[in-house]
Amino acid sequence: MTDLNATELASQCAQAMLARDRASLALGMQLLSVAPGRARLSMPVRADMIQGHGTCHGGYIFTLADSAFAVACNTYNQVTIGLGCSIDYIAPALMGDTLNASCVEQSRGGRTGNYDVRVENQNGQLIALFHGKSYKVQGTVLAQETADE
Repeated sequence: MTDLNATELASQCAQAMLARDRASLALGMQLLSVAPGRARLSMPVRADMIQGHGTCHGGYIFTLADSAFAVACNTYNQVTIGLGCSIDYIAPALMGDTLNASCVEQSRGGRTGNYDVRVENQNGQLIALFHGKSYKVQGTVLAQETADE
C-alpha cells in the first residue's frame, strides 16, 4: 500500500467512525486531520461543560483525548478498542476555549499499541497529556465492499 493509499484509508476510517460516534458529535468535536496512527480533533468549551470551579470539567477534556485516541488507533481499518488509559491535567480550560487533541502512535505490534495525546487550547497552551493503550479485536472499521474499492 502506498502512502497515499494509507492516508486515504485512514481518512475513510476516521470519517466512518466519527459518523457513528454520537457522543463526540454531540460535544461539537470536529476532525482536523488524520493519517495512519494519527488524529487531531477539536472541541469548543461550552457553558454546559463548566464545573463548580468555573473551568471545563475534566471529563470533557478526557472525552476529547479519548476520541482522538480512538480515531488514531482505528486508522488501519482494524477494529481497535481501548485497553487502558490515563490523563494528567496540566492547566484549566475555560469557557470559550477551543481545545485541540493531537494523538500520535508511539508503538503498534501484535494486538496492542501505545498512543499519546496532547490537549492544547487555541493558543497552544498545554491543557492535558493522555496516554492510551489499544487492543486489536476482530473486524474492520469500514464495510468490506468499501475496503475493497
